[in-house]
Amino acid sequence: MSWVVLVLSGVLEAVWATALGRSEGLSRPVPAAVFVVALVASMGGLGWAMRDLPVGTAYAVWVGIGAVLTVSVAMASGEEPVSLLRVLLVLGIVGCVVGLKLVH
Repeated sequence: MSWVVLVLSGVLEAVWATALGRSEGLSRPVPAAVFVVALVASMGGLGWAMRDLPVGTAYAVWVGIGAVLTVSVAMASGEEPVSLLRVLLVLGIVGCVVGLKLVH
C-alpha cells in the first residue's frame, strides 16, 4: 500500500508543480488553490509512505515521478521543447525509478 500512496503522491507533485508554474507567482486564484491542495496532499502521502519505505528511496521515487510527469506535461503542451535527447533523458529517470522499486 505504501508504494501505491507514494506513486499517487508523485503524481500530485507534478500537479502542484504545474499549477505553481501556471499561477504566475500565486497571483491567479485557481492555479494557486490547486497548488496548495495538491502540495499538502502530496507531502502528506510522501510522509505516510515513508513510514514503511526507506527515506532515500521514497524521496527519489517521489521526485522522479513528479519530475517525469511535470516535464512530460510541459513538452506535451508546448511549453518546453521536445527532442530525442530530452525524451531519452526522461526515460532514463523512469528507468532509475523502476530500478529503485525493483531493488527495494
